Amino acid sequence: MPNQDQNRFRFAGLLGMLMLILVVSCGDASPATPADIFIPPTLVSTPIPTRVPTSTHALATPTQVCTDNLRYLADITIPDDTRVAPGETLDKRWLVENNGSCNWDSAYQLRWIGGNDLGAQHDQALFPARSGAEVTIEIEFTAPYEVGRHQSTWQAYNPQGNPFGDPIFIQIVVISATQEGE
Repeated sequence: MPNQDQNRFRFAGLLGMLMLILVVSCGDASPATPADIFIPPTLVSTPIPTRVPTSTHALATPTQVCTDNLRYLADITIPDDTRVAPGETLDKRWLVENNGSCNWDSAYQLRWIGGNDLGAQHDQALFPARSGAEVTIEIEFTAPYEVGRHQSTWQAYNPQGNPFGDPIFIQIVVISATQEGE
C-alpha cells in the first residue's frame, strides 16, 4: 500500500507542475517571441548580510571610584617632645582611622616625607584596613646621637603612588647624659 500513496503523491506533483506551466504560457494570447523569453541581466546592489558579533559575557559594570583618606586620631606611645637618650630604640604607635571609602590592602604604604628618618626604612607597609576601621600604625625608630629636637614625618600612599590623608609624625628631644637626671 505504501506504493499506492507514493504514486498519488507523484501524480499530484505532476499535475501541479502542468497547471503552473499552463498558467504561465497562457497568460498572454500573443505568441511568445525570443525577446519575450530572454530577460537581460541587470546589476542590482544587494546588501550582503553581516553577522553582528554577540557576546555571551555580561556587560562590564562601571567600577565605583573610591576615595583614600587617613585621619590621625592619637599618639598611643611617645607623645610629642618626649625626652629620650641618644641611640635609644623607640616603638612609636599612632591610632588612625581609614575614613576614606577604599579598603587598604598590601599595596598601600606609609612613606617617610621629611625631617630625620630616625633609622627607619623609608617605605613601610600600611596596615590593611577596611573603610571606617581604626588601626594602629607602628614603626620602630632609633634616636640619633645628636642632642636636640628631632622630628620624622610620614605620609600614606595608595597603590597608584598618590599621597593621601593626614601626615603623621614623631617628635622627640634627645638629651645628653648630664640632662637625664633633670
